[in-house]
Amino acid sequence: MFSDVHAADPSDYLSSTGRHRLLTGDMPPGYVGQARLAGRGFVNGYYQPVAVTGPKGTRFALTRNGRYEEGTELLQAGFLVGSVYRFQITRIPQMEGAELYPTLEVIDRTYPPAGLATRYPIVINLDQEDLESALEGKLVTRVIYLEDPQTASPLPQTPITNNPVEVAEYQDALEVADRLGRPVAIVRIGSVAPPRSPALMPRFFFGFPAWAPIRVTGESVGDIPAQTYRGPVQNGRQSSAEPLRSLRPNAIQQSAQATPVTDRPVVN
Repeated sequence: MFSDVHAADPSDYLSSTGRHRLLTGDMPPGYVGQARLAGRGFVNGYYQPVAVTGPKGTRFALTRNGRYEEGTELLQAGFLVGSVYRFQITRIPQMEGAELYPTLEVIDRTYPPAGLATRYPIVINLDQEDLESALEGKLVTRVIYLEDPQTASPLPQTPITNNPVEVAEYQDALEVADRLGRPVAIVRIGSVAPPRSPALMPRFFFGFPAWAPIRVTGESVGDIPAQTYRGPVQNGRQSSAEPLRSLRPNAIQQSAQATPVTDRPVVN
């Protein structure tokens, strides 16, 4: 007996964008950023300015010499493209004593006008729902992207008007963001807490990558104060570095159930 045999159509295995998805939003922190370093463009060793905000009263902090600095309501710093940073969130409204330790993965850089790098950081606004979902045991993933200039709305965006695009648990947040623009950062908020053993601290903090403090000046652009670069922090020392550049992004948000990975409670 004979039967017809047909080769599989490659398009059957492609995403709706017509491309194979080699990178996904649910990959471990660091995979997407390292893949970007292997691509084209000047990104290696570049400190991308980022500004993190949240509900009024919430504090954000980065590590210096293995310890968290005093938290501020507006966390501003330059982060190396391709690196993963773990920052601290405290004083969460209506969640007294609760602490969160999200990761920030910078996966690309932006290209503002010369000399305006720190005045236009990547703005990441975490709302109350994000923090409450993480404390309930969910994993909240935010993929920050720059809008496509051909389709972007010509309206100013602020933490109030710039609402994240919600996607279902079965959807890939990174793929959705890639359709709408160019992803530049991924924030993952879960219930993980620092380990008790000092030997595990470097792994928890992804090797303590260097970051560049940004000093606020008197001027402002939109709702973010103007800033100047101070140089990277590595092993507790300040040093000089090149200028920074950035623009404002949008966000894709995804929430999913997550298993807590910690040896002590997040909420005291």
